[in-house]
Amino acid sequence: MVQRLKNPAFLLERRWLYAMMGGLFILLYAPLMVHWVDGWLNKTISIEHEYFSHGLIGFPFAAYIVWLQRKKWRRLSDRTHPVGGILLGLGALCYLSGTGELVNLSLPILLTGLCLWLKGVPGLKLQGFPLILVWLATPNAMPYLISPFSIVLQTFIANVAGFILIHAGMDVQVESIYLTVGGRLVEVAPHCSGLKMLFTSLYVGLMLLYWTDNLRSRPKTIALLLGATFISVSANILRNTLLTYFHGSHQDQLFAWLHEGWGGDLYSAGMLGLVLVWMNILDRLHLTPKPALPLTPEPPQDSMGDSES
Repeated sequence: MVQRLKNPAFLLERRWLYAMMGGLFILLYAPLMVHWVDGWLNKTISIEHEYFSHGLIGFPFAAYIVWLQRKKWRRLSDRTHPVGGILLGLGALCYLSGTGELVNLSLPILLTGLCLWLKGVPGLKLQGFPLILVWLATPNAMPYLISPFSIVLQTFIANVAGFILIHAGMDVQVESIYLTVGGRLVEVAPHCSGLKMLFTSLYVGLMLLYWTDNLRSRPKTIALLLGATFISVSANILRNTLLTYFHGSHQDQLFAWLHEGWGGDLYSAGMLGLVLVWMNILDRLHLTPKPALPLTPEPPQDSMGDSES
């Protein structure tokens, strides 16, 4: 194996192989990626697929990690895992099916299969985190499946927003997920329940944990993800409260600015900034458990060094 790695012909052949695979992936998935990015930026994609707009930062970050690990990848011995071939075949079938959801999922399936096919389990472990980022940012049908279960969160947001507005002196009536303010009805719809912001905050939290080398620290991981959840839910409650106030007070321009305009994007950026601040706070805290002390003290050694006698 060492002689093969030092063989210029072998290195050239392997580089050509990787170049061809990279070119094939670009040819197959460049139009799909352009469609995703255009839909996320210009909001021309379905509402459910907007839940995965964190891919705008996740995909470049995953590519950056792969680039940093390129030397480690080259040092891994070439080995083929049979599951890799199965995933490559499954990914090809998903792509050729022509069904939107399956074509989307074919990207992470093929990438996972390639890692197993080229470098086996060690290659999969090396590229594990970039693959997780790709899987979590690939548009799929998950928002459709969990949307019916978001009614509890919608009701909670509506009641808290109504409570805040009532104590602010407004005449508000709350019924399930509906608020009536100034004779105007406001609905906390499923896509207004904050699931998109929650997914984004948790996704960015994972990126921060990896970037700060805290992903192996269970206390920091749990604390950051719980804090990101609290920040996301609280920020969404405040946003829905403001939207209800603007709509009920006939401030339609402010309502449109915060609901569909760039005000919503600015609000989301501020929420992610708070997640970053929370990460910095956790970095300054000593949350890593200290090693346990031995249960019994070690016996004292003979100071004269007569243990061999």
